[in-house]
Amino acid sequence: MIEAGERLGFRESCEGCGADLHSCVHCAHYDPGAHNDCREPSSEFVRERERNNHCDWFQASGREGGDGSGCDQALNDLDALFKK
Repeated sequence: MIEAGERLGFRESCEGCGADLHSCVHCAHYDPGAHNDCREPSSEFVRERERNNHCDWFQASGREGGDGSGCDQALNDLDALFKK
């Protein structure tokens, strides 16, 4: 898990799954309800939010998972339900 405020290189990826870490979905400014899905008004539009990018405004959010959809939590809940 990345820590909030941690400095990440543009090309860093998750050791477990290979996901790009310097991406919109891992940024503290990422907000799907905001204009351009970003709370930083000076940021440029990024089309692929789960891919690495060169945004100068990037700040690690410390959130787990890509888009905050709770997919991992849902899978864990199902596993617990069926006692896997």
